[in-house]
Amino acid sequence: MSEQTSADEQAALPQEEQSAGKRRTMTLNMGPQHPSTHGVLRIVVDLDGEVIRKAVADIGFLHTGIEKQCEVRTWQQVVPLTDRVDYLANLSNNLAYCLAVEKLLGMEIPRHAQWMRVMLTELTRINSHLVWLGTHALDIGAMTMFFYCFRERENILRLFEMFSGQRMMTSYFRIGGLALEAPRGWQHAVGKFIRAFPDSIEQYENLLNANPIWMERTKGIAVMTLDEMLNLGVTGPMIRAAGLAWDIRKDEPYSAYDEFDFQVPTRTESDVYARFQVRMDELRESTKIVIQAMEGMPEGDFQAEAPGIVLPEREAMKTQMEAMIYHFKIISEGFRVPPGEAYVAVESPRGELGYYVVSDGATNPYRVFMRTPSFGNLIALGPMLQDKLIADSIAALGSMDFVLGDTDR
Repeated sequence: MSEQTSADEQAALPQEEQSAGKRRTMTLNMGPQHPSTHGVLRIVVDLDGEVIRKAVADIGFLHTGIEKQCEVRTWQQVVPLTDRVDYLANLSNNLAYCLAVEKLLGMEIPRHAQWMRVMLTELTRINSHLVWLGTHALDIGAMTMFFYCFRERENILRLFEMFSGQRMMTSYFRIGGLALEAPRGWQHAVGKFIRAFPDSIEQYENLLNANPIWMERTKGIAVMTLDEMLNLGVTGPMIRAAGLAWDIRKDEPYSAYDEFDFQVPTRTESDVYARFQVRMDELRESTKIVIQAMEGMPEGDFQAEAPGIVLPEREAMKTQMEAMIYHFKIISEGFRVPPGEAYVAVESPRGELGYYVVSDGATNPYRVFMRTPSFGNLIALGPMLQDKLIADSIAALGSMDFVLGDTDR
């Protein structure tokens, strides 16, 4: 903690400046250990009393080097790395990467696999929003919400484990389709959760909207204009809470999203409460998508027919020498992707998530660049906190819903 104008310096000022009462600011470190940052982030703030005059985000404490690691892995080995960019939206990252590589390969994915990808990605969105809501409410003082949200999240993690064998880092989406065929009884398990979930959303809203502390700490707090957000490259629920109905699932459909009926929730107040409302509405819309996918799931293969790229079935390896050879070559040395470059963007729970993939014809990527929404949204931190009370900074930070692994790759 340091003062930009010390007491001795104040005394040394000309008499007219002393009598004018020149303002002094204090530089304060928020983090990198502050619990409300939900990760390893340092925010340097200049305080004028309790008012923040300047805020700068200092990232880099959680640098993983994942983008560089992708260059020394085979195309298929990159998939588990994408799980770890944003641990709350691992399937969104799986999907963006797989779509980019499949674009380079010119690969057509079976309709069944596309619909399954949509359903599981929307369950991922619900899972991410639940973690955001529980931790955001906990930061502001609503402890009970944390337990309620994680109660429902646990059911989603059990579904992921049922499909893939893993609760969080599933790596379930693969180049060419899915890693495994959907397990028996998945319709019953998904249906049991998703049909009961709307009642939970109502419970969350009723609890928080009836809480005067929650309303006082969120309404009219951390307001940013739409133009400011557009200039800074902000995407996702934050910009939709400012009035822009931009959602890549609707405006630039990928996978099978153009076959689903859903709305893009917006608000115009652009404060902490508006971002809360948008995400609550998104929980309802994701629920609608999951129900549509579950009830209308088309029959078909879960992987594309692509020998030498997609791993053959285990049963085939027991009877077909060609299948065994393909399996050995894919696992030991990978497969080659035609030279070229591709960029694919998807709508992650936090905003636009883009993967730019470059191939030089080798068995590993020449370059993988990730345009992550947390990094783009975190740029808005300074303008959002400027001239705001430090007591409101925690609510403002929580409304951004950034993940530090998603910020610094």
